[in-house]
Amino acid sequence: MRFEVTTLGTGAALPARGRFPSAQLLNANERLYLIDCGEGTQERLRQAEVNFNRIGRILISHLHGDHYLGLMGLISSMHLQGRTEPLDVHGPAELKEVIDLQLRVSRTWLRFPLRFHAVAPVNGGPVFTDDRVDVTALALKHRIPTTGYRFTEHPAPRKLRLDKLGLVPHYLRNAVKAGEDLVLPDGTRVPNAELTHDPLPPRSYAYCSDTAFTPELVPFLAEVDLLYHEATFTDALAARAKETFHSTARQAATIAREARVKRLLLGHFSSRYKTNDGLLAEARSVFPDTLLAEEGRTFAI
Repeated sequence: MRFEVTTLGTGAALPARGRFPSAQLLNANERLYLIDCGEGTQERLRQAEVNFNRIGRILISHLHGDHYLGLMGLISSMHLQGRTEPLDVHGPAELKEVIDLQLRVSRTWLRFPLRFHAVAPVNGGPVFTDDRVDVTALALKHRIPTTGYRFTEHPAPRKLRLDKLGLVPHYLRNAVKAGEDLVLPDGTRVPNAELTHDPLPPRSYAYCSDTAFTPELVPFLAEVDLLYHEATFTDALAARAKETFHSTARQAATIAREARVKRLLLGHFSSRYKTNDGLLAEARSVFPDTLLAEEGRTFAI
C-alpha cells in the first residue's frame, strides 16, 4: 500500500530559481491530502497529473501568503469542474473569514459542501482521524500562529499465513486478521500467532513548515519515518533565521537527530541560494540521512 509525499513547492516566500511556494500532497493508500497551498499549487498538481477532486482534505499551516494564496483558486477550479463530494479544510480560524469573504464578493455558491475545521497549534492536539490516518498538531514557533501536522497510518490487519489458509473459513478470516484465535468445530482453539504474521508497523510523516528552532517539538516527532522540516538558511545566517522565526539546515538536522527520526527532508529554501548543496551538506554533518525536497518529486515512506 502506498504511503508517500510529493513536494509540489519548496521555496520560501518568493517563487524563484524554479522553486514554487509551499505545497505537498500526501497519498495514504490512495487517499489524498493536500498540505499547504501556495500560489500556483493547482498548476503543480496538473503537472503531477493529479485529479483535484480526489483530494478530500486540505491542511493549511498558517496565513502567510506563500502557504495559502493558492487555496481559493483551487477551490474555484474544483467548483468549475463540477465537484459534488465534500471538501474538508483545516487551518487557522481566521482562514474561514478569508474563504467566506471571497465566496461572498464573487457571488459564488459552491456545488459541494466545504467543511471548515479550525486548528490550534497545540502539540499533540487532535486534528482528525479517518479510515487511513490519525493526524495531530505540532506547535511551531513563527511570527504568527503556525501549526505543523503529524500523520500516522492506522495499524494494518495481521496477515494470514499461506500454509494456514485452508484451516480458516472465509467468514472468519477478518476476525483472525483482527487478532482473534480460531475455534474449530470440535472446540479446539488455534492461537492467532499460529495463523498469522505480524503486519508491517504503521508509517508516519511529519510536516514542520515555518518555524524557529523549537526543541519542544522533539517528543512529538519521536521516531517518525519521514520528517519534513524547513531549512530556510544556512548557519551563516543563523541571526537572520532567529530574527525571522525560521530555521537553519543545521537546526533542522538537530531536531531530526534528537527525535530519532528515520529520514529528514529539507525544504522552504531561501531564494538567495542558487543551489541547495550547502544546506544539504550542513544538515548531513549532523544527521546523515537527509534529503532535499524538489518540485514534483515523490518520496516513499
